[in-house]
Amino acid sequence: MKYSFKDKKITVMGLGLFGGGVGVALFLAKQGAHVTVTDLRNSTELAPSIKQLEGQPISYKLGGHYEEDFINTDMVVINPAVPKDSRFIQVARNNHVPLDSEINIFFQLCPAPIIGITGSNGKSTTTTLISKILQETPRITWIGGNIGKSLLLELEEIKPSDIVVLELSSFQLEELHTTKKSPGISVLTNISPNHLDRYSDMDDYIRSKKGIILHQKPEDYAILNYDDPELRRWEMECKGNVLWYSTEETVTSGAFIKGNDIVLSVDGQRVAIPCVSGIKIPGNHNLQNILAASCAAYLSGARRPHIEKAVTAFAGLEHRLEFVREINGVRYYNDSKSTTPESAMAAVSSFRTPVILIAGGYDKGSNFEKFAEVCARGTKTVVLIGKTAGKMKELIIQKKAQKGTPSICAPNTFKEAFRQASATAKSGDIVLLSPACASYDMFLNYEDRGRQFKDMVCAL
Repeated sequence: MKYSFKDKKITVMGLGLFGGGVGVALFLAKQGAHVTVTDLRNSTELAPSIKQLEGQPISYKLGGHYEEDFINTDMVVINPAVPKDSRFIQVARNNHVPLDSEINIFFQLCPAPIIGITGSNGKSTTTTLISKILQETPRITWIGGNIGKSLLLELEEIKPSDIVVLELSSFQLEELHTTKKSPGISVLTNISPNHLDRYSDMDDYIRSKKGIILHQKPEDYAILNYDDPELRRWEMECKGNVLWYSTEETVTSGAFIKGNDIVLSVDGQRVAIPCVSGIKIPGNHNLQNILAASCAAYLSGARRPHIEKAVTAFAGLEHRLEFVREINGVRYYNDSKSTTPESAMAAVSSFRTPVILIAGGYDKGSNFEKFAEVCARGTKTVVLIGKTAGKMKELIIQKKAQKGTPSICAPNTFKEAFRQASATAKSGDIVLLSPACASYDMFLNYEDRGRQFKDMVCAL
C-alpha cells in the first residue's frame, strides 16, 4: 500500500452532498486517521452527508475554513468541487502539506483494471450501460466515481480479476494529472462548453478532460466519438490504441450502426449485434452512448449475447430523459441531469412530436445561441426559469423571428412554470424538463429539481 493513514492528521476539504466527500472521510477514519472535515456550508445544509458519518471519530469545521486545518495536518484531501484557486489550498502548499483527492487515492490503491468515462454529456448513461453489459458476463463489476459513489470503501473486496467502471468529471481528471495515471480503457463521449464559470476558457476545460488519455500506456485503449470534431483532433495525443464510434460513418476500428446492427470492429474481430430496433432510450446521442459502451465492454470480455441483452433491456437513468407518466395523451419526461445547452438540444431533438420545454437555471457561462435555434425550430412552447431565463428568452425571440411558435413565458417559480407547461399541453404533446443549466440558483441539486418535477407530474 502506497499510503499509510493510521494516526495521521488529515483534513478533508469539502464534504459535499454527492458522496465523494463522505466516502473518503469514512475510508480515512476506518484506516485510523484523525479526520477533520471542513466545508463552507453549515451543518443544516450538509445534514444528509453528516448523517452518513454518524458514529465515526470525525471532527467538523463547518460554515467556513480555518488556516490551522491546512497547516497543522499531515495531508489535505480536496473535494473536486473546491476551486483550485482557493487561498486555503495555497496555505497548505506554502506549509509543504501534501494535497490529494479521493479519486487519486482510489487510482493508486485499486488492484483491478479501470474503465474511465468522461465527456460533457452522456457520461452517466455510458458508465451505467458499460456496467450493465459487463454484469451479464461472469466478471465481477464495480461502478462508481462521479456517478455518486466512492469505491474506496469497497477496496478490500475488489480483486485483480474484477473490473471497475468509473465516471470521471473534469474536476476529478484535473487531480489525475498530478498522479500521472489514466484508465486502461478511456471513453470520451463528447466535448462542448461546460463549467466555464470554473475554467478560464474552453482550452482550460479541454486540458482537464485530456487527463483521461495523457498517461495511458501503449497497450491501453482510448474510445473516441468520431462524430465530435474536437475529439477527432485528439488522436495524435493518444499513447495507446484508438477506437472510434460513430452513428454517421462506417469506422474501420471501433463501432458503428449498419441497418439494425451495432457493428463492432475490434482487434481484427468483426461482430454484428442485431438490436437497434429493440433499444428503448430515445435519441441519436443515446445511440452514440450505446456504441461507446458496447466497444468498452467488448474489450473487457463481453460478447454479442451480453451486449444485445443489456442494451435492449436498458430503459435509461433517473433524471436522464426519464419517462415519468402519460396523462390525457400528454407524455412527461424528466431530463433534469441536462445541465448544458448541448444536452438539452439533444433531448429536444429526440422527439418528433410537439415539445413544451421547461428550461433555465444557474448560469455556468454557457453559450445559448445554438440552444435558442433548436428551441425556435423544435418546440411549441418554452417555459423559462432561473437566472438564465432573461438571456434565453431574448435569444429565442431573435431566432424565431416572425414565427408564431414557440410561445415563451418566464414565471417566477418552478411550480408556476410546471403549471403553465401542463396547461399548454394537448394530447400528443411532450412536456420536457431539460434545463440546459445547473440547478444551484433554485434547487439543492439536479436530483432535487428532477424529483420536484416528478412529484408535480404524479400529483396531476
